[in-house]
Amino acid sequence: MEVEGEAQPFRLFSGRAKPKPKLKPEPEVRTQPEPQSPDHADADPDPAPTIVTETGQADDAEAAAGAAAATFADLGLSQWIVDACSALGMKRPTAVQRRCIPRALAGEDVLGIAETGSGKTAAFVLPILHRLGEDPYGVAALALAPTRELAAQLAEQFRALGAPLGIRCLAAIGGFESLAQAKGLARRPHVVVATPGRIATLVKDDPDLAKVFARTKFLVLDEADRVLDVNFEEELRVIFGCLPKKRQTFLFSATMSDNLRSLLELSGNKSYFFEAYEGFKTVETLKQQYIHVPDDGKELHLTYLLSKIKDKEDPIHKMGDPIRSAIVFVSRCSTCFLLDLVLEELGHPAVSLHSHKSQAQRLLALNRFKSGQVPVLLTTDVGSRGLDIQTVDLVINYDLPWNPRDYIHRVGRTARASRGGLAISFVTQKDICLLHEIEDIVGKQLEAYECSDKEVTKNITKPIAESVFYEHRVILTYAIIQVFKAMRLARMKRDDEGHEEKVQARKEQKKRDLARKRKHEG
Repeated sequence: MEVEGEAQPFRLFSGRAKPKPKLKPEPEVRTQPEPQSPDHADADPDPAPTIVTETGQADDAEAAAGAAAATFADLGLSQWIVDACSALGMKRPTAVQRRCIPRALAGEDVLGIAETGSGKTAAFVLPILHRLGEDPYGVAALALAPTRELAAQLAEQFRALGAPLGIRCLAAIGGFESLAQAKGLARRPHVVVATPGRIATLVKDDPDLAKVFARTKFLVLDEADRVLDVNFEEELRVIFGCLPKKRQTFLFSATMSDNLRSLLELSGNKSYFFEAYEGFKTVETLKQQYIHVPDDGKELHLTYLLSKIKDKEDPIHKMGDPIRSAIVFVSRCSTCFLLDLVLEELGHPAVSLHSHKSQAQRLLALNRFKSGQVPVLLTTDVGSRGLDIQTVDLVINYDLPWNPRDYIHRVGRTARASRGGLAISFVTQKDICLLHEIEDIVGKQLEAYECSDKEVTKNITKPIAESVFYEHRVILTYAIIQVFKAMRLARMKRDDEGHEEKVQARKEQKKRDLARKRKHEG
C-alpha cells in the first residue's frame, strides 16, 4: 500500500486513485466503461475504474422470475468446501454470498454491505479457503476485526470451514501472551486473524515478523466501518506497510460509512461493490418494544423479565416459542459488573462480558453463553457487533445506547437468519428524546410492553405473599425487598473486591502507556 502524506486516505484496493464512480444503487448490475487501451494512455492517463454496484433487489427480481436458487457448487467453489458447508448445515448461499463469492474467485476486490445475520463472513472465508486448497503455503490471508471477541469468533469459523484442508489459523488478539503469538506468527500459519492493535504491536516489537506477510494474497477487514475508525489509524499504517501491493482486499460491513464510501471512490479497477442495505433498519421478524421505568426501577424490571425465560405460559412469550436465552446491554463496565453480582445474589445464572475482565475470562463467558450453559449474557457494546449466536431470542437494552445507530447493532443479535426475536428497551424519563431518535433511525415507533407494577413486583424467585411492611405509606412486596437486598449485597461485594480501585489503576496504567508511546514516537 502506498500512502502519499499522512492526510491521504488508505488505499486498500489495488491500483491508483481514480475518479469518483457513481455509487447510487440500482436494481440491475451497472458496469462503467472499460479503461482505454495502452495505445490511448496519453489521451487519458487516469481512466475510470470498473466498479460494479448491485443491490439485493436483483435477487428479488430473479426470485419473481422463477429462477432456481443457487447452490454453493454453482458458485465455483471446490467440492470439499461444498461438502464442508453441507456438514455445517449451510444448504444454500445467501444473497451476499451468491453475489460476492464468484467475484472474489475471479480475483476482484470486494466491498460488501449487508445487514447483520446475512452471511457476510462466509462470503469472504469460502473464497480464501478455495484458493488455499490450490496453494496452501505461507500466510495467505490476514483478517482484521475491531474487537477481540469478533476476531476469536472469526478464527473459529476459519478453522471449522477449513477443517477438511487442515488449515492452520492463528488468532492474534490482546489479553494473551504476545510472545507465544509472535512464535505462532513466525511459523507462518495459513490464516492470521487479529485485532489491529495486537498485530501492529507484534510487528513493531519484532520487525522481522513483517516478512511473514510478504506473500499474503488476501486482506480482510470484517466490520470494516469500525476497523477503519480513526482510533486504529496508526496501527493500520504499520500493518499495511507489511503487505504486498498485489493482493485482493475484502471489506465487509453491516453499515455503509463515509470512510468506506471514500475508499470505494478511490479504488482502482476490478472493484466490486455489493449493497443489500437500505439504511439503518431492523428486520421484519424482530418485535421491538419498550418499558417506561423509573430511574431506580431497572433492576426490578430486569429480574422480572429474566424470570420468565423458558416459561411458555408467561405473557412475555406473545411471539410463540419460549425464550431460551437473552442478551442484556448496558452502557458502562461498572454497571455490567454490578448486575452480574445482583443476578448471582438472586439466583439467576448469567455471565458478563466487558473490558474490565481478562481476555480469557471474556472468551470463557462468551463460550458458556453460546453453548447454552447459561441463558443470560450481560455485556457492554463490545458484544453488539458481529457476534453470531444463533439461539438469542431476547435482547434487553438495560441502558439505551448514546448513539441511536448502535441500537441497530444491539437488536441485531436476535431475529437472525429469518428467525423471530424480541427486543425490549428500558426507557426512563430522561431517555424520551433518545427513544424518539431511535424511532427516527429505524423508521417505526416502538410498541409499549404491557406489564403492570403488580405483575412486575409479584413473584421474582418464589411464590411469596405480598405485604411485609410499610415505609412512607408505600406497600413494598417481598420481591422488591429481595432486589434491594441483592443490590446492597452486590455493592458490598464489589467494594470488598476493590473493583473501583482496580478500574482506577487500569486507567492510570493506560495513561502511562500512552505517555510512553508518545515519548517514543517523539
